[in-house]
Amino acid sequence: MIPMTQKLQGKSQRGSVLLIVLWTAVLLTILVTAMASKVRLSARTAFNNQLAADDYTQRTSALHSAEMELMLELLPTPIDAPLETNAEGEPLNRLHRFDGRALRLSYPTPDDMVVRIYNHAGKINLNRIPRANMQLLIEHRLEVLRGEEPDAEEVQDLLAAWTDWTDLNDIEGINGAERGYYEEQEPSYIPRNNPELDSVEELLHIRGFDELFAGINLEAAFTIYGTNRQVNLNLASREALSLLPGLTPQIIDDLALARQLDPFDNRGEIGEVVPFENLTELSPWLSNETSNYYTIFVYPRPDAGAESRTAAEFQPEAYPLAMPSMTETRVGDQPPDTSRLSAQQIRKVTEAANASDPWEISPGIGRQGFAEIVEIVSLDTPPRVYQINPYATLPQY
Repeated sequence: MIPMTQKLQGKSQRGSVLLIVLWTAVLLTILVTAMASKVRLSARTAFNNQLAADDYTQRTSALHSAEMELMLELLPTPIDAPLETNAEGEPLNRLHRFDGRALRLSYPTPDDMVVRIYNHAGKINLNRIPRANMQLLIEHRLEVLRGEEPDAEEVQDLLAAWTDWTDLNDIEGINGAERGYYEEQEPSYIPRNNPELDSVEELLHIRGFDELFAGINLEAAFTIYGTNRQVNLNLASREALSLLPGLTPQIIDDLALARQLDPFDNRGEIGEVVPFENLTELSPWLSNETSNYYTIFVYPRPDAGAESRTAAEFQPEAYPLAMPSMTETRVGDQPPDTSRLSAQQIRKVTEAANASDPWEISPGIGRQGFAEIVEIVSLDTPPRVYQINPYATLPQY
């Protein structure tokens, strides 16, 4: 007969073994769960890296196709190419395509990507703007902000600050701002003292200009590249137009619609859209020149589907390699030719395009895109890249 004490000891030992087994099972479960979580995280990371690599490849492919499109425009027009004309039979300038519309390119581009190209002749050149035009710009901007005639003294103070920033010395003008003022700021810095700005954002470092241009997409409105002293309305961005004296939001809408129907050739044609009083204010800014500098925007289509193709998947014989027409834009798979549409139809097409591809991803937040500023000089010279911004804010169109 087994004593009671031994029975109790046996049960205690079995209980200890069971407890150890249970704890071991719990620890193994935790270890396996942690390892599985790490494996899932690694798999998700690899998947996301693959998506990012694919997206970058598609953006780069579309970007290079856009660069080729710009270089193709330097080629002589093929003999058998039809001459594109407006309603009056006058030849169209194909460079006016680069006004920010969603382009259909000559070379295959990924279905998921939208390409827009902006010629810098449609922007206000900070490095070439005459002093008189800068004063007009300041007056107009103050009038928009204040809702009344600008104060002459405030205008002169801002103009003096601009002059001191861009002159070649540290001598402070009347009510201007030079080294002493900027060194007292937090953090301190020194003025440019050179008429050649290094970036458009530099404008905000000038005394009073951060408030003057608050809320403006500076990259869309201004440029520091090229030699253009005025603005080509056929290529102008909405941000640049909104800063020009004499233009109201309604007139800007009318200009955008009119230039789709028939690009402007002279002031007389602009005067058919802009009232005489407004045209008088606008005249110092007008030019028909184009620029060798361009900003290329590439970004994913908002409505891109799962069956979209990449550039590598295009079959040359299935892709329309014929030169896109001057008025052909990419809206869906079969872009409309605006030369065959009326003003009312163009307005509907534009509204439909903006609805399917809005400039804002949410109220007040502009869509981001991969942007590149390039200079196209000749056919035998590769595009010269001046700036790359993977997170640029898309200009309005």
